[in-house]
Amino acid sequence: MKLAAARKSLLHLPALPKTGTIAGVRHFSGEVDDTHKPVPPPPTSWAVPEIVSLLKTTDHNDWISSSQLVEFLHSPPSPTSLLKITRQLGSTQKSLHFFEFFKNHSSSSSSNPSSLSFTFQAILEQAMHEEKFDVPGKLFQLFSFAKDQKIPLSINAVTLLIRCFGRAKMLKESISVYNELDSDLRNTNVVNLLLDSLFRGGNIDDGFKVLDEMLKRDSDFPPNNSTVRIVLASMWKINWIGTRMTVEDICGLLVRFFEHGVFLDDVWFTKLITKFCRSGKCDKAWDLLHDMMRLGGQAKASSFNALLSGLGRERDFQKMNLLTNEMKEKEVEPDVVTFGILINHLCKSYRVDEALQVFEKMGRSETDAILIKPDLVLYNTLIDGLCKVGKQEEGFKLMEKMRLENRLPNTVTYNCLIDGFCKAGGIERSLELFDQMKKDRVVPNVITLNTLLHGMCKLGRVNSAMRLFAEMQEKGLKGNAITYTILITSFCSVNNIDRAMSLFNEMSENRCLPDAKLYFSLIFGLCQAQRMDDASCIASKAKEAGFGLNIVCYNALIGGLCRKNKIDEVHKTLKNMEEAGIKPDMYTYNTLISYFSEKGQFTTANRILKRMIGDGYLPNVFTYGALIHAYCLAGNLDEAMEIFQNMSSASNVPPNTVIYNILIDTLCKSDKVEAAISLLGEMKDKGVRPNTKTYNALFKGLQERNWVEKAFEIMDQMTENACNPDYITMEVLTPWLSSIGETEKLRSFVEGYEVSTSTA
Repeated sequence: MKLAAARKSLLHLPALPKTGTIAGVRHFSGEVDDTHKPVPPPPTSWAVPEIVSLLKTTDHNDWISSSQLVEFLHSPPSPTSLLKITRQLGSTQKSLHFFEFFKNHSSSSSSNPSSLSFTFQAILEQAMHEEKFDVPGKLFQLFSFAKDQKIPLSINAVTLLIRCFGRAKMLKESISVYNELDSDLRNTNVVNLLLDSLFRGGNIDDGFKVLDEMLKRDSDFPPNNSTVRIVLASMWKINWIGTRMTVEDICGLLVRFFEHGVFLDDVWFTKLITKFCRSGKCDKAWDLLHDMMRLGGQAKASSFNALLSGLGRERDFQKMNLLTNEMKEKEVEPDVVTFGILINHLCKSYRVDEALQVFEKMGRSETDAILIKPDLVLYNTLIDGLCKVGKQEEGFKLMEKMRLENRLPNTVTYNCLIDGFCKAGGIERSLELFDQMKKDRVVPNVITLNTLLHGMCKLGRVNSAMRLFAEMQEKGLKGNAITYTILITSFCSVNNIDRAMSLFNEMSENRCLPDAKLYFSLIFGLCQAQRMDDASCIASKAKEAGFGLNIVCYNALIGGLCRKNKIDEVHKTLKNMEEAGIKPDMYTYNTLISYFSEKGQFTTANRILKRMIGDGYLPNVFTYGALIHAYCLAGNLDEAMEIFQNMSSASNVPPNTVIYNILIDTLCKSDKVEAAISLLGEMKDKGVRPNTKTYNALFKGLQERNWVEKAFEIMDQMTENACNPDYITMEVLTPWLSSIGETEKLRSFVEGYEVSTSTA
């Protein structure tokens, strides 16, 4: 039944005669408190079950003819007896008939208004339990009837109505019930119900008006614990923090509660402290805790722990120390969580020595301290902290100590130690721990597997890693995206692309979704192996999976396509970059400049150079090196030398060994050995160290001129610079010096050196 219809039907109440209406009663009456206003006992004692039975077995139209009921009315029953009788009549309609009968024929209905209040309260209770579909509508009918007939209601009746209307979000009706209540009868509990109704119904502004009245220093209805719970529950549900109210506003509101001696319980206080700290308001959480203690409230360890945790995330160890000292002063006993927080944040800040000191305090018996046994989580935290600062052996000893205290290590314990030894290069020790883990019947997880695989692959033991992976798969431990990323990246790094692709396909078969890092690693490896078709295919799959390529991937693709001379694909890739909103970087431009320069397309290369400068990238040594190398290959030595001269003077980019080598080699091949030797001297003056390739280029040029004495000088310089000759050096010098009888000079030159079998 809708509310409007409910108001019209009036529960099919019979029209009551106006006689017997209580004059002068304009407000609801309060519940009779027998301890303050004792009701005199009736002249005749009536048994409630006897009256109920009589009322149920007699038609209501014949009640007035019953001598027993008439006698009952003339011997005024107590309000409590009337309440019990009405509750047991079985139906709202029957109860209303009894109310009418009592109101019209009993003298006590006018002399004692509480009699009517209690009787009508029972009717409301009966209606509430009897109605199955529209309880608020039915109660509103009865409430309207009570207003029209000026029937006083008890406090319990008012409470019932406000609670019911509040849950139905009938705010106007809740306020109407409250306003009809005499101000002398109002109390904090009734106001709390109204406040809850307003907040539940979303009338926040009126709710705060009521709350402000309660929080005044001389309030007639001061707040209690229920008040603060109502406010906090609404605050949490609607998420006022940071939206409707700032943290500062909420702290100010709570301080007003504290001034009334109303404090938060430990659960709510801990939730608020945690919320403030996670919002970056540790300072306000600190102030709130101290305001509560200053005004007489008591905080427990959990509230201190929440603040300690927030301060730890901010690395504010000074305040953490102050707070732990305050716990001691306030006689708040720390628990294992307190120590766990301190140790955890000290370890995260790599202050493991201090964490160990805190750990020792837990187990040391003192007259003013309580012994707290560390739990497994705390042990694992400390072991992990030790391993992260390279103290794996100390972490291992702590695990052994843990065993002595009957704390058996778990998977996390072993994972921390295995990771620590792997990162220190101690893969054999990690494998020993892995074997011990199996002996202890501690089940390894995918983190254990990934840690070992990463440690083995880092040392180049990729095949051993694959054997371990296969073994673990046979035992039912499947790898995840990180597992495959480790293995695929490792195979790419050793140019075993076929194995990497096989693992990638295996991932799909095992329904293991690749992540962005795996896609990018595979693209980079394929580009390095010049398998550009496969690289482009993987790039397309990455995009289909929702992973946009980054600039590193695009650069790898562009570089690989340039090496394969697929210029159309290069243009297509550049267009894809632009559509994806990724701008070329220095590496992109240098790759393109190098490619077009080597192809002799200097006009295109210079156009790209201008665009690079326009995008804010100044040419670097690689840019100049690419241009110089290309002009040298094209036989345009003059242009190459001009760019070389502009590097230091105009661009302030000092040339490196590679650029000097390119020019020295080209000058020697062009029979300009003097200029090449001059550049070697310039290298020395500018502190650029020549390498074997530098000297080999000069030896070739000097051999063509047959400048033996100059060659000897260059050989001496090479010896002074501890530059190791390679097989090219020997191919040039051996036949030349042997032919002129300088074999001893050659022997002396190579003495003490192990001639390299490859070029520098």
